[in-house]
Amino acid sequence: MNRFDGKTVLITGGARGQGASHARAFGAEGANVIIADVREERGRALADELGGNSVFIKLDVSIPADWKAAVEETERRFGFISVLINNAGIPAPAVSIADSDPEDWDQVIATNLTGPYLGIRAVVPSMRRGGGGAIVNIASSSSHVGTPMLASYVSSKWGVRGLTRTAATELARDRIRVNSISPGVIDTPFITEPPRPGEPPTSDHFTAEPFAIQRMGKPEEITKLLMFLASDDAAFVTGSDYVIDGGILLGPIPTDGQ
Repeated sequence: MNRFDGKTVLITGGARGQGASHARAFGAEGANVIIADVREERGRALADELGGNSVFIKLDVSIPADWKAAVEETERRFGFISVLINNAGIPAPAVSIADSDPEDWDQVIATNLTGPYLGIRAVVPSMRRGGGGAIVNIASSSSHVGTPMLASYVSSKWGVRGLTRTAATELARDRIRVNSISPGVIDTPFITEPPRPGEPPTSDHFTAEPFAIQRMGKPEEITKLLMFLASDDAAFVTGSDYVIDGGILLGPIPTDGQ
């Protein structure tokens, strides 16, 4: 029996990258999969590819009304939501705090931090009616360190970890578990495509050579951890953050054991 037979899973940012990997994996394990994204063409194409009980719903995670509509549509189609994956996120322009634009700050915080907050707020009533559930928020290895020129992104992801722990305390008695994952540099369009027109992609100036595992991570590697946390296999796990970064947070590794 598949771990998610009969369960309904809503994945934000589900149209590409890590989100698409998550959607495929949940679909393969029997879930009703909601691919929620602003990328309508990609999202619908993925839902068509997966077939079965996979559907696309257009959702801007920073807009409360979009969340309300997404939850209502999901319940209309499949009933109560069992799993929420707060995966949607955007990169930040590489700029110092002193030279930054407050509008860029607001946009990053609205998507990366307010989005998960609004998602939890919107989905929890459905999970309560269904008798419980699991929420997994996608943070970042950047949420564990200070990173120059990326204040808005780093701050948003630190906030996701704080939101996770707080939600876990509030929702424990509702049988809703809340955890987060902090990925390192993962080989997805988020890293390999320019964050904005005229800007180089992160992959242009990243090298894994100094680190413990000398490559970028694969989306499927994040998915495997996420599937565990969302499943009953992790029934005793809540309020935790799991770093999966190939050892980046360890820092540069000495050569020849020196």
